[in-house]
Amino acid sequence: MTEDLYPTRGTTEVVTPRRDPVVWGPLDPELEAFERDGFLPVEELLTDEEVAVYRAELDRLVADPAVRADERSIVEPRSQAVRSVFEVHRISDVFAKLVRDERVVGMARRILGSDVYVHQSRINVKPGFGASGFYWHSDFETWHAEDGLPRMRTVSVSIALTRNHDTNGALMIMPGSHRTFLGCAGETPKDNYKKSLQMQDAGTPSDEALTRLADAHGIRLFTGRAGSATWFDCNAMHGSGDNITPYARSNVFIVFNSVENAAVEPFAAPVRRPEFIGARDFTPVR
Repeated sequence: MTEDLYPTRGTTEVVTPRRDPVVWGPLDPELEAFERDGFLPVEELLTDEEVAVYRAELDRLVADPAVRADERSIVEPRSQAVRSVFEVHRISDVFAKLVRDERVVGMARRILGSDVYVHQSRINVKPGFGASGFYWHSDFETWHAEDGLPRMRTVSVSIALTRNHDTNGALMIMPGSHRTFLGCAGETPKDNYKKSLQMQDAGTPSDEALTRLADAHGIRLFTGRAGSATWFDCNAMHGSGDNITPYARSNVFIVFNSVENAAVEPFAAPVRRPEFIGARDFTPVR
């Protein structure tokens, strides 16, 4: 049985210092900033022409009735607009190409120091006029508890396909928070993913813990042009607000995990989440 280095979902909240490297490969100035802050913004990952291609594919998928009816699509509870489509690199050849782009997968390999596979991919539409945000959380807390990722050897990239304003529910991260694991209180309900993909509940930190982290680290808001991107560590405390503007905030989100950190059984959940949320195909991206 794999040792549980990061206990969570018990009777009380538990703070555990990080027991894993942040950068597993050789350091350079760019990766030193990532190691320090837990994130790395990129002003222009994609050109305007490339953004147009990926944005058109996002629009096509969201408008496709077959995609909407698929269990991999998540809709807004109030408006019934499509909010996210998971496993998008398997649904779409266009997004599969983006995953294999050396600017994307190459950076993941640099950070994680190994070959990588896609643990999760999705497009996030976050339509205007009321799309709900995501409350503060560490992705690793969920991926460890519910998907069985043993170590903090996972990295995410959020690539903007529309402009990210400071008013339309942009990503917020607490710099440096990735060095502390916050094990949340409360058991994981069966099939928790059906609720958590619309609104976080299990795995939610307490107000007191969030206040301590924010006081210690501050909060950084990420805005930028379409084609910009943000890389961030799996344990970075992050969230986003509601989008009540008329302007959608559409992003493609890719999670890379090291092939040396393959998922085992969940550490704090009764059953695994579906594979379209937490992959069990550990084939390296080529």
